[in-house]
Amino acid sequence: MPDILADMKTLDLRSDTVTRPTPPMREAMARAEVGDDVYGEDPSVNLLQERIARMLGKEAALFVPSGTMANQLALRAQTQHGDVILAGEHAHVLQYESGGAAALSGVQIKTLGVGGFFDGPDVRAALHPRDHHYAPVTLVAVENTHTVSGGQIFPLERIRSVAEVARECGLRLHLDGARLWNAVVATGIPAATWAEPFDSVSCCLSKGLGAPVGSVVSASAETIERMHRFRKMLGGGMRQAGVLAAAGLYALDHHVTRLADDHAHARRLSAGLRELGLKVRSEPDTNMVLFGFDDVRGFLRATRSRKLLIDPIARGILRAVTHLDVDAADVEDALARIAESLIELRGSAPRDAR
Repeated sequence: MPDILADMKTLDLRSDTVTRPTPPMREAMARAEVGDDVYGEDPSVNLLQERIARMLGKEAALFVPSGTMANQLALRAQTQHGDVILAGEHAHVLQYESGGAAALSGVQIKTLGVGGFFDGPDVRAALHPRDHHYAPVTLVAVENTHTVSGGQIFPLERIRSVAEVARECGLRLHLDGARLWNAVVATGIPAATWAEPFDSVSCCLSKGLGAPVGSVVSASAETIERMHRFRKMLGGGMRQAGVLAAAGLYALDHHVTRLADDHAHARRLSAGLRELGLKVRSEPDTNMVLFGFDDVRGFLRATRSRKLLIDPIARGILRAVTHLDVDAADVEDALARIAESLIELRGSAPRDAR
């Protein structure tokens, strides 16, 4: 009997970080002009940095290996040990960066708002009295789009409310824009408009844009100079990094507007999951779908046996992410595999899960 699974395509919806560089992107990488970036002599890296800075309306930018390093450099360069940073619930800088803020910058992170989102009044209410007993609050971090909420967009009017209070109170602002490009495409609001209120902005090339490695952090020339030193301190100096920067440049040219396809696929996936009786948390803003199932272990076992990969993100909550390597047919295939899994788990036709 032929092995059906052997010929079945693996559908990986765990994250948009799992994408592989496309053949044209690989060609661009192979043709890249390179030099020693630690000496500032890699033309492809310099071009990428200049381009991102211009797109975000900032003076300068720095290419780094990861989004975590981009965020941590921004925090390190703009705070002092003992400071307090304000961030939304489940912020990436707190939850998914291995304690970097505490270990590398010596700062505390205080969360505010609900579900990753907050307003100017929330910032004001979170400030400490001017008293030596209290650590000073010096920076506010915003994550857009917000991962744990399912790729929801932090509304621009709320960001402006946060920025108004932050400026009034002398606080700096950092934007963790790992998936900023998704917000740009979903809203039609230019990247520079999203970035304008912030002193520093990180953005990722290896998530929705499909590059194999890298993020870029933008800020004033003075702040980037400080980050450059800290990048070296953390071992983030890359030599002939132009082969990686070339992938980022290709992605900016060819993979930004196509994020709209990922968003459409997420909406179709969301609708299909509802049709199967699963409880979807909310209509996706961008490329993530959060849905509930009580027996997460059983669900993962059944779907993985059908070569469908989905990750849990919280107790009883799973996250499916659409991306460059998932097309419309793959979404329908994923839904069919989930339907089969539900029948296996319940021993009957799909019904409401919760």
